[in-house]
Amino acid sequence: MTAPGTGPVAPYGGSDGPDGSDGFDGSDATGRWLRGGAPWPVLAAASLVYALSVWQEASAGRLGVDNAVVVRAARTLLAGGSPYADKRFLYPPGAVFAAVPETLLTDRGVSYVAPAATALLVLVSVVTALRIFGVRADSRLAALMVAGLGVFLPLRSVVHLANWTVFSALAFPAALLLARRGRWGAAGVVVGVAIALKPILLPLLLLFVLARRWRALAWAVGVPAVVSLAAAWAMPRPGLFFTRTLPFLLHGQDAYARPYDAAWPSVLPRLGIPPSLASLLAVGAAVTVLAFARLRWRRGGEQGLRLVECAALLMLAAFLVSRPSFLHYAMVVVPALVASVVVRGAAMRSVWCWLPLVPQVTGVNWPELQSAERHAFKDFVMFTGVTAALCAAVWRARPRPAPEVTVSGGTYSLCSDPGPRDHLGTR
Repeated sequence: MTAPGTGPVAPYGGSDGPDGSDGFDGSDATGRWLRGGAPWPVLAAASLVYALSVWQEASAGRLGVDNAVVVRAARTLLAGGSPYADKRFLYPPGAVFAAVPETLLTDRGVSYVAPAATALLVLVSVVTALRIFGVRADSRLAALMVAGLGVFLPLRSVVHLANWTVFSALAFPAALLLARRGRWGAAGVVVGVAIALKPILLPLLLLFVLARRWRALAWAVGVPAVVSLAAAWAMPRPGLFFTRTLPFLLHGQDAYARPYDAAWPSVLPRLGIPPSLASLLAVGAAVTVLAFARLRWRRGGEQGLRLVECAALLMLAAFLVSRPSFLHYAMVVVPALVASVVVRGAAMRSVWCWLPLVPQVTGVNWPELQSAERHAFKDFVMFTGVTAALCAAVWRARPRPAPEVTVSGGTYSLCSDPGPRDHLGTR
């Protein structure tokens, strides 16, 4: 019997309710402290650190250069040309039409509005990631996350470039929040819209496969397919995407972008490993990480933690092998992973998940790694280290068979099965 108002606690901190939510949030004393409300001076200080970081990037030159490429493509479309005539435009057709409202601004206006909007969208993604675990936006953890992002180089990168990765950074926790609440179809739509703008979240399709949510998978595949086909039909010479843009992407872009690529096939040859072997190692690493993602999903546990850790492994597997993998891609998975620290048993409770992020703290000089061309080595450490730490956490927490002891010729299991078994394992 259980006491009134209580019930059994499921393994790994929670069990799914009928609405897809968890009956138990998995918090311990540390989690409850992080969930608690932060004093307003702390919230103000965290916001100030974040704002000063954004302002510092806004004061730098060549602000919003990645977004400017998309705006230029939209202006080319309005002028009757093909956006894919510019080899630097690497986005799906739907992104061109999404950028049309920005053409109403001057170049100077776009260069300031886009980074500011990017910074705001990152804050929204943080709040969304916190909501996966029922954490308030004025909590101690929220303050720590906002202040931490202020000194996190991937944030500065995505804000400075106004890169459209920010839409994936927002869609990632939004989709997981909807999935946790049992709204898998809506999660599929969110992922599909993000893919239609920039296909970073393609690995997340495997999450729907693992969860056997086929209707949600259909939404996630169908939305970008329809949007891309409609947008391609409405623009001149869409075939340039296949003849010029796609080959440019598959070759890892060009010498200008390659030094910033942190994927294994790009970094390992710079360390002296033959390119063919580097590609083989990258594929092997990615397949291994995918196996760990499957293991993490089968392990179950607290639903929010299960979704975040499994989805993060799927994304990180792609970041290891796909070219390119840039610094700001970390903004897709890091906020949700950090938010998971409130749950007992989360991988982010381990110091090994945090150590690979240390080189990304701004203001710390690393010998021989400060130049833009060598920054990819730090990014390589970040992606590889966090992935390895997550895999190690999954391995340590894997289910183990219960030990058995033999008493008077009968075998007894040290688990919840009270019945004795004979030497053949049958009753």
